[in-house]
Amino acid sequence: MDRILGSKAETGNISKPVVKIGIIGVTVGVAVMLLTVSIVLGFKGEIVNKITGLTTHIAISSINMNTSNEPEPIKISEDSLRRLKELPFIDHIQNTAFKNGLLRTDTENEGILLKGVDGSYDFAFLEKHLVEGRLPDFKNRETSKDIFISKTLQQKLGLKINEKILVHFISQHLVYDSLLKEEVVKSEQRSRKFNICGVFKTNFADFDDKLSLVDIRQIQRLNYWDSSMVGTYEIKLKDFDALTENLLGIKDSVGYNYSVSSVKEIYFNVFVWLDKLDINGIIIVVLMIVVATINMITALLILILERANMVGLVKALGMSNISVRKVFLYIALKLMGKGLLWGNIIGIGLCFLQYYFKIVKLDSETYYVDYVAIEINWMYFLFLNVGTFAVCALMLFLPTLIITRLTPIKTLKFD
Repeated sequence: MDRILGSKAETGNISKPVVKIGIIGVTVGVAVMLLTVSIVLGFKGEIVNKITGLTTHIAISSINMNTSNEPEPIKISEDSLRRLKELPFIDHIQNTAFKNGLLRTDTENEGILLKGVDGSYDFAFLEKHLVEGRLPDFKNRETSKDIFISKTLQQKLGLKINEKILVHFISQHLVYDSLLKEEVVKSEQRSRKFNICGVFKTNFADFDDKLSLVDIRQIQRLNYWDSSMVGTYEIKLKDFDALTENLLGIKDSVGYNYSVSSVKEIYFNVFVWLDKLDINGIIIVVLMIVVATINMITALLILILERANMVGLVKALGMSNISVRKVFLYIALKLMGKGLLWGNIIGIGLCFLQYYFKIVKLDSETYYVDYVAIEINWMYFLFLNVGTFAVCALMLFLPTLIITRLTPIKTLKFD
């Protein structure tokens, strides 16, 4: 094999630099593929975690259409809720309600969206993104005046921890009109003072710009609801990948009296955008495999042509075409193995560097994250390596066909 590849002492050997370029091509291709898959999976996972962390997997709300962010109140019986909680794929159910408000300071006015939650709310996600202050406490018997705001809102209005803020609302409720002798909808302005307990930052502008969390009892009182009424029941699943099947199970359980929607339906545009990232990743992977294959085919073809006289000699000595092809194919596969090895070392090494040290930063206003997210998935890495090796190995049979056309008479005469 050393004779075919050429010794270090040989000069004017064209195949040696070509072989090195072929190995480098495979190395770069594999490294780029590993990085592409890791970045796409990491970015998608980060966005999905942020959306579901701030919202939910499945939401049960009123079936009545409402163009605002304030759905009609609903009330599911305790028995029905208990049956839902007993479903094996449900991890957690929490009560929420939304209310639009106007936050007014001495110098600024800002529209905000209050999300009312109770003591059962899962703050695990927001706890990871707490940047100042503390999490709100809604487990006391008395209605809490805590408000949990975003860093964006704090900076925009110059707010501070433990500062009291005034929020104005428009509330609608039914009243009896003695003149009309029927119930009519009455709108009235109401105000509430809140105390800023903490600040969070998720870098997801769609939520950070407006969303704040308060005690759900504040919204119930503002809307003239009783304590059993909520705006939405948010359901967290044990396995997000089984979202579609579990959605059907929940719809069967609650019937047709309520609207049951998944996060993919609520934020349809975001998930369509994420799905398109898969297409981009597939295109890059296919292109890198094609580049690696072309590099190896070129290297093997030049290697065969440069050793044409040697091929003729060994065939004259009785070696069959199949045996000669096996020798060159073995050499090509060994060279490709070197490329795969170095590609994995470089690609996985860069993935780990970014995963732990977050070296490459992004503009969070554009990408919703402030660094390139990475997901280390060994199964995908294995598939990429096996797939690349298999495709290249199959394509490398083509240049070895030229060996069957190299006859001893032609090659030795040429020599």
